[in-house]
Amino acid sequence: MTAAHRAMDRLETWPDLARGTPSCRVGEALRTAESEVLHFHSGREADLHLTRAVLGDLLPVLRQSSAIRPFPGAAWVTVLLECDADVDLLISLVSVALKALVDTWPHPAPQPCNRFRVLLLPGERAPVEAAPPTLAARLGSVRKAVSRRPVPRLRPSA
Repeated sequence: MTAAHRAMDRLETWPDLARGTPSCRVGEALRTAESEVLHFHSGREADLHLTRAVLGDLLPVLRQSSAIRPFPGAAWVTVLLECDADVDLLISLVSVALKALVDTWPHPAPQPCNRFRVLLLPGERAPVEAAPPTLAARLGSVRKAVSRRPVPRLRPSA
């Protein structure tokens, strides 16, 4: 049994949490009636919705743990589950997350979990965000994604 399974088994007994499908559609989730709280993406990691406010307050402390992968500006943290101590840490943080989610009712629009973000190691800084891509750049990536060649441009007639 993996650490994630042990955590899931313990947390499923909590009266306010129920198993469900995560919004990212990867793995399993635990949620309240109003909000997703936790996603288990594999047997060794989980994403926890702490809210931006709580994450901002706890970030200096969370960075001290090798099991926590925070994301600046995000509402979620990734918890690496390698041993029972990591499971205990996750369960403690779920309690904090539930309190934070209760304090933020009504909930803002759901934030994506960390599944598709780049992980930062403790002590690393997030890269400076570049300007949003132009429409031409976005269309170029769409063309690549659907394997189509660009449409040749017509030259204006003289």
